[in-house]
Amino acid sequence: MLDFETLRLIWWALLVFLICGFIVMDGFDLGIGMLLPFLGKTDDERRVMLNAIGPTWEGNQTWLVTLGGISFGAWSLVYATFFSGLYTGMLVLLFGLFLRPVGFDYRSKLPNPRWRSAWDWALFAGGLVPAVVLSLGAGNLIIGLPFQIDSDLRSNYTGSFWDLFQPFALLCVVIGVALLCLHGAVFLHWRTEATLAKRARRVILWSSLVFIVGFIVAGVWVAVGLDGYRVTSPIDTHIVANLLSKTVTKASGLWLANYSTYPWLLLSPLLAIIGTGLVVFLSAKRHTGWAFLTSCLVVVCVIVTAAGSMFPFLMPSSISPTSSLTVWDASASRYTLNILFFATVLMMPIVMAYTTWVYRVMRGKVTVEDIQNNKNVLY
Repeated sequence: MLDFETLRLIWWALLVFLICGFIVMDGFDLGIGMLLPFLGKTDDERRVMLNAIGPTWEGNQTWLVTLGGISFGAWSLVYATFFSGLYTGMLVLLFGLFLRPVGFDYRSKLPNPRWRSAWDWALFAGGLVPAVVLSLGAGNLIIGLPFQIDSDLRSNYTGSFWDLFQPFALLCVVIGVALLCLHGAVFLHWRTEATLAKRARRVILWSSLVFIVGFIVAGVWVAVGLDGYRVTSPIDTHIVANLLSKTVTKASGLWLANYSTYPWLLLSPLLAIIGTGLVVFLSAKRHTGWAFLTSCLVVVCVIVTAAGSMFPFLMPSSISPTSSLTVWDASASRYTLNILFFATVLMMPIVMAYTTWVYRVMRGKVTVEDIQNNKNVLY
């Protein structure tokens, strides 16, 4: 059996991996949904966009389900605090996601232009709403959420849904939406051709600029204008710790402390910025497959930047820093983590192999001619 500290680190890494997997795999689906009413000028072009992601979007979305399940099993206190405190936000997210399956399935059932236009806007909302809610959640995790843990380890969340709309969190929304639009446009540039691919190329240009500017501004804000958190009391990482026994300091710039301790973390934000420029370059040179892989790398680097800056915090508390949930005091038991670890070692390669196989089988471009020749079969 692995020691407790190692298991906690492994499950923190797996949590970050699953977040990366969800945003990488489902992020371009959300981006294409947001671009649908604007990039597709005709019904056939919009159907090309939908069928570019048609074979895989449902499987991509299951990464979110897996993330929720892993959070429940390995980080149950985080799961309970986050989902109960942000209950309204989670409902908004789910109802946004609900629009996607019905939009895909019902849009092309009738040839009526108004019918199809209505579902196009529903799919737009199904892309935008999750992107906004997830970005708001990420921004507020960095700021700290207003919750307090009592002596019985019960969480008391004192904020409201509208309290999530703080300036830094809104900047995170701009960054998140721009990043997903970039990711979706790169995928479209890879999987489509002719006029639609050219329009996707233009989206790559403006979304990359918005993302880079927003990402740099957020970095400066975190460095000089946003409170971070640091555990200042000793923590025994090998035992089941009482989370209320630690001492946490809250001060401006503390989220950058890990970059001094682990200088290699600087590679993550640097690669996010450099990678975005490389995406633009590769797209311009028509190396669309490499551009998409680089876009995936950018998404991973953004998430790793946030997770690495916050480590070991999972959910900092803005009103009671001592109540903040960390890797060392919010995990499940060693026995639970060990069982989950070996189950994951068994199942994850199967999931990854199947996902790779699906994308290999479904590779190739989707064209207007494909839509016209299969009007009653495709989305």
